[in-house]
Amino acid sequence: MLLRNRKWWIAGGLLLTAILVLSGCAPTNTATTTTEDMLEGGWWQRNVVYWFSLMLDTFADWFQGSYGLSILLLTIIVRTLILPLSIKQYKSSKAMQKLQPEIMKLREKHKDNPQKMQEEMMKLYQENQVNPLAGCFPLLIQMPIFIALYNSIFMNSAIRTHTFIGLELGLSPSQSGTWYYYLIPVVAALTTFVQSWMMIALQPQQQMGPMKVLMFVFPIMIFVMALSFPVALPLYWIYSNIYTIIQNYFMYGRGRSPKPEATSGKEAKAHEKAGGVRKNGGRSTKKRSK
Repeated sequence: MLLRNRKWWIAGGLLLTAILVLSGCAPTNTATTTTEDMLEGGWWQRNVVYWFSLMLDTFADWFQGSYGLSILLLTIIVRTLILPLSIKQYKSSKAMQKLQPEIMKLREKHKDNPQKMQEEMMKLYQENQVNPLAGCFPLLIQMPIFIALYNSIFMNSAIRTHTFIGLELGLSPSQSGTWYYYLIPVVAALTTFVQSWMMIALQPQQQMGPMKVLMFVFPIMIFVMALSFPVALPLYWIYSNIYTIIQNYFMYGRGRSPKPEATSGKEAKAHEKAGGVRKNGGRSTKKRSK
């Protein structure tokens, strides 16, 4: 049970970590600066935040100063770069589904010895080259990107004061005092729910219970975080979630209703035999009636 749901608990832990880290990452003074001035800051500002701020400035120039579209392009680039990891996650998920009969046998065999069960399951994963934690890798890679984006929004005056679809990107819903700012956290939570539901719906039935809880926990966490973060951050979440939903549709969605596999071997012969008996029985009944 622990290993089976570990990646979901790790994902939840990463979100909690993001709350703690980002709450300590906000600059103590609210004075804005320029991208070039970041080169005079500490190591994190010079080597990470500066480059994200520079990319956002450059992309915004391409879109006539729109930082909302700049964040969209950055999201597409980031998600496309980690697409190989997502494909690896997909392959690992399919492999895990194939191993479910073997996993169930191990659980039944070693149900009184959890340690032995975990050892045997790890051997099974190694033999089949399956990593049950592969789903966490894309999220791990996005964490520093998310933190750098958070910092660049706070520090870059151009991003912080830019207005996109009537929303000031550097202003949080709780600071705005305007109702339509709260639409962004709501949409961020809804898109998080949809992508979580798509992933959990693909899991074996015996794993659905614990994961259904997390399916509701993640959107709530996102909503609460989005209330206090600058609008640009949940906007990045929304873009990323939509990308993931589209990606999951093409990876998983069209394969959720597979055609029934053709019966083979003994099953096929049994069906043929049963059909022959019914046909013969029908003819014999007809003859008798004559």
